[in-house]
Formats: sequence, C-alpha cells, structure tokens
Amino acid sequence: MIESIDTSLIDWSRAQFALTAMYHWLFVPLTLGLGVIQAIMETIYVRTGKEFWKTTAQFWMKLFGINFAIGVATGLILEFEFGTNWSNYSWFVGDIFGAPLAIEGILAFFMEATFIAVMFFGWNKVSKRFHLASTWLTIIGATLSALWILIANAWMQHPAGMHFNPDTVRNEMFDFWAVALSPVAINKFFHTVLSGWIVGALFVIGISSWYLLKKRETEFALSSIKIGAIFGLVASILIIWTGDGSAYQVAQKQPMKLAAMEGLYEGSYGQGIVAIGVLNPDKTSYKDNVNPFLFRIEIPKVLSFLAERKADAYVPGIVNLIEGGYTTHNGTPALSAHEKIAKGKLAIKALADYRNARKNKDEVNAQQSLTILNENFPYFGYGYIKDPAELIPHVGLTFYSFRIMVILGAYFILLFIVALIYSNKKKFTQTRWLQYVCLWSIPLAYIAGQAGWIVAEVGRQPWAIQDILPTCAAISKLNPSSVQTTFFLFLLLFTILLIAEIGIMVKAIKKGPEKITVNVPNND
Repeated sequence: MIESIDTSLIDWSRAQFALTAMYHWLFVPLTLGLGVIQAIMETIYVRTGKEFWKTTAQFWMKLFGINFAIGVATGLILEFEFGTNWSNYSWFVGDIFGAPLAIEGILAFFMEATFIAVMFFGWNKVSKRFHLASTWLTIIGATLSALWILIANAWMQHPAGMHFNPDTVRNEMFDFWAVALSPVAINKFFHTVLSGWIVGALFVIGISSWYLLKKRETEFALSSIKIGAIFGLVASILIIWTGDGSAYQVAQKQPMKLAAMEGLYEGSYGQGIVAIGVLNPDKTSYKDNVNPFLFRIEIPKVLSFLAERKADAYVPGIVNLIEGGYTTHNGTPALSAHEKIAKGKLAIKALADYRNARKNKDEVNAQQSLTILNENFPYFGYGYIKDPAELIPHVGLTFYSFRIMVILGAYFILLFIVALIYSNKKKFTQTRWLQYVCLWSIPLAYIAGQAGWIVAEVGRQPWAIQDILPTCAAISKLNPSSVQTTFFLFLLLFTILLIAEIGIMVKAIKKGPEKITVNVPNND
C-alpha cells in the first residue's frame, strides 16, 4: 500500500531531484545539437575531401566529447534517485516506467558506447565512410536515449497503455505501443530535441564569434557560423510547430498546467492569450477577489484556438477547474476538486477492502470492492489531496517561465536570420556588435531550455503521475536530514563538474582548431 507522507521530506526530495535534473540538462542539449552539427561537417569533409572540414569537424567533436562525458555522470545519478528518493513511485509504476529506461540502456546507450570510440579514436584507422557512419550512429544513439527517457517522462504527464493490478498494487503495461507512441511522448521528443539543436547552433555561432573578436581562425569561424545559423534557423522554425502541438496536448491532458501558464483564473469562450503581463503579488488564493494581473496585453481568442483549435472554444481557468460544473471538450460535465477527492478516497478504501477480502478469501466482497476501485481509479491520486488548493501549481513560476521560453525562442529566430545574412554578405568580420551578441547569447539558450522544463514539471504539480499519484505519496521513507545532506553534496559535486567542464572547454577553445593534428586519411 502506498503511504502518504506530509513532511519537509517532500520538499527536499523534490529539490534534490530538480537540482540533478537541471544540472543534467546543462549537458544534454549541447550533446544533441553539437553532435548533429559535427556530423554535418564531417559529411561535408567526406563529400569534398577538403582537410579544412576534417579539422573543423574534429574541433567541434572535441568539445562534444568533453560535454558528453560529464553529461553521462549526472544522468546516472538522476536515474538512481528514482530508487533512493522515490521508492513508492518506483514500486507503483516500475513495470511501466522501467521499460523505456531499460530500452534506453540496452539499445540507445549501447549504440553510443560502441560507436563513440570509433568516432574519437578511429580517424585514419578506419575508412572515411565508416568513420562518418560511426559519427552519425553515435548522435543517433544519443537522440534515441533522449527518446526513451522522454517517453517515460511523457507517461508521467499522461499515463496510457496500463492497468492497475490490485493484488500487487502496481500499474502494469498492457500496450507498449500506447506508451511509446503516445501523442504527448512524440511531441515532447521532437520539441526537446529541437531545443537541443538550437543550443548546439547558438554554441557554435557564439564560440565562432569569439574567434572573430580575437581575429583568429576567420575562415573556420565564418564557415561554422553559416552552418550553425542555417541549422539553428531550421530548428527554430520547426520548434514553433512542436510548441503549438505541446500547447494543444497540455490543454487536452493537463488543463490546470495551461491555466497556470496563462495566469488564468476565470475561463471564458474565445479566450485570449497574454502577450505581456505582470502578475499581482497580492493574489494569494484562487478564492479571493483580487485581480491576478497588475497589467496585461492580451491577443484575443488565441488561447482558445491553441487549446481546442476553435477561436470561440471554452478554456477553463483555475477557479473553474477547482469548482467544476463547466462542460469539458468531451461534452461531459466537469467534476469539482472536492468530487474528485471523494472519488479518490473511495478508490483507496476500495483497494484496502479488496486486499482484506482476498486475505480472508471473501470473493464476494473482493469483487464488489474491485468494481468500486475500477470505477474510481482515474481519480486515485486525488484521495491523498487534503486541500483543493494543493492542485494548483506555482502560478508565478509557471507563467513567467513560459514567457521567458517563448520570448527567447523568437529572439533566436531573429538572431539566426541576422547571422545568416551577415555571413552571406561577408560582413560578419567587421560587425563586432553582432559578434558580441552571438557570444553572449550562448547562456540564453540554456535559460530557455531550463524555463521550458520548469513549465513542464512545475506546471504539473502536485502530480508525480497525472491524477494517479501525487508527490506526497511517491517519496521514500527517509530522514529529511539525509536528503538535505545529499542535496548539498550533489550541489557541490555538480558545480565542480560544471566548472571543470567549462575550464576544459575554454582551454580547448583557446588552443583552437588549427592546433589539431591532421593526418592523411586512409583510402576508401
């Protein structure tokens, strides 16, 4: 049986997991983006035979390798935390959540581990084409790793392809493809990978701009900028499409997250989207009558269109979701939070009654309890909620993070266009302001990615699994002081790793691409 624990342990466990995930995401997007860019450069080398492109690809590959190695370390710690800090969660969904992670380890990580050695050490030891294939297979393996991890994460946002086994108190998978091909999972995968591509593109044009500022490696820098700008622009345009799909999926599966993203308390038909707004800090409860905004500029009807594909569709706000009574997009009346909590408590009690009846070999009462459990299981997690206000995520953090992500995304499109125009006109070397802008845009790429994950994860609170398991029932029984201790140990460790990576990268960048040894390749 899952036990609800309401102590500071929940906050510290969440903080530790968030810390690990955010540090891990400093390394993953650059792996995804820079890996593809270096593979494109090596492809140009194989097609043209120009040693310049081999030297260029080797340089970016070296930075890729530094980042990849440290990213693996943080990723392993992240997966171990499911067993140490979230053992109730791991028990409750282990049969489902473990499958994508196992495939990631067996298939995707195996591909990376196999071909990355050839990619780094196989120059002049294998044919050019085999080496190129190894480079592409390495980055494909890294991307597949992201796929299976994101499938697992998407299942937490929208559980599908499973049924609950009351005898084991576990959710069990009955349709693997429903889990793997969930529209939430597919959209999340493409949106996340494209964000990584943008990070890689900004990293390349930013570092290349540093060389131009130092008046070094001009040909290398301009060639890298052109490829990075084209690659980044394509990714930025595609991410608009996946972002639209993400908003639609959130509206359909997680309406409370959408309401928090918009600071929307009272829904309406033909709901607009907030383009610019400042939340009112005096708004402390969904039940007060305080205006949620100090000011806002709204684009009419856009939110309704994004959420339901109809400009005049109804979009519920936080108050509506708590109080219920409106008509859902399925045409059914929405339950209130109190009704869902009551159904959740009924499901939890029915589970206990079922297990007691089975223990006493009372099949009649067991079947009656099982029927009640199955009818109310979609609201199982609500049974652990004590106050409907717990169902509201942090509105301010979700609202502002979403706008930071969108504003930076629009800025990146503009930057890639300007960089591409100036590189084609060969004015980049004389335009120092643009070189500085590109260089200092590198951290903005990481801020945009972190903001996106804050929207995704903070916005779905209090749920570890949407509607089925809240975080208060998912954690392990640990001493809060032990979690606090490991939190600060991880903070120190990850900070040291980050500083080490930056230091090693800076040293490699200062050394420059011209310092890389270029040998005569083998013939095909």
